Amino acid sequence: MTFKMRFAVGPAAPVLLLLALVVLALAPDPARAAGAVVRDANSIQLGEATYRLDGLDAPELDQICIDDQADPWTCGLDARDQLTKLIGGRVVRCEDLGPEKSFGRRRRAICTAEGDKISLNEQLIRQGFALAREPALKANLKQAATEAKDASRGLWKGCLAAPADFRIGKKDGALVGAACRADRDREIRAVLFPEELTMPGSCSIKGKLAVRARVTGNIGIYHLRGCPSYPAITNPERWFCSEEDAQASGFRKAYNCRGSRGK
Repeated sequence: MTFKMRFAVGPAAPVLLLLALVVLALAPDPARAAGAVVRDANSIQLGEATYRLDGLDAPELDQICIDDQADPWTCGLDARDQLTKLIGGRVVRCEDLGPEKSFGRRRRAICTAEGDKISLNEQLIRQGFALAREPALKANLKQAATEAKDASRGLWKGCLAAPADFRIGKKDGALVGAACRADRDREIRAVLFPEELTMPGSCSIKGKLAVRARVTGNIGIYHLRGCPSYPAITNPERWFCSEEDAQASGFRKAYNCRGSRGK
């Protein structure tokens, strides 16, 4: 059976057209939403899409830094909370810049909270809660990073491993921050890469770096609650809040977890 639609042409036509335009205006924009979910200081989820803030690299949720008094500091959690504070419950709009090849299904984006003239990307870098990240780095982000470093704001007042090095367990990578000291290098690295990494909040997925994971193009394996292997992982090298986060960091699911789901 074939259905045909006919549009009236006459006095009512302008009204119908106006109504159609109103409906289109009210249609949901996939890159604009209230109630944005801050997964960590690197990424924001709007609906079903997760956007990685382009041009920056912030600490992972389970990453530890030291502050200007050489005390351990949960910088990954604090950076996430700072991004949440910057948004302040407002509508967030993200300019999609394409897929992020190194981070799973995430998309690269410049995101801005409603009412702001400066992007969240730039604000987070300017306040010192994220490092500038190549290669997609705009001039304004470079300037913001320079100002934050010169003023020793946020992360820069202490000492931390570059987030990219922390993700892969590169304990001999370069350290950044005003509190980094060559004469205390060994002691500082022991704090930044502790033998027992504390689980952040409810992020209970355990990750272990593993050479055998490289066969599938990964750097490690993650284990979910309920998996046979989970109890045996007594000293995880990473903690993740979701499977997407683990996969984005280059970890694959343990083979004995194939039927398991959870966080």
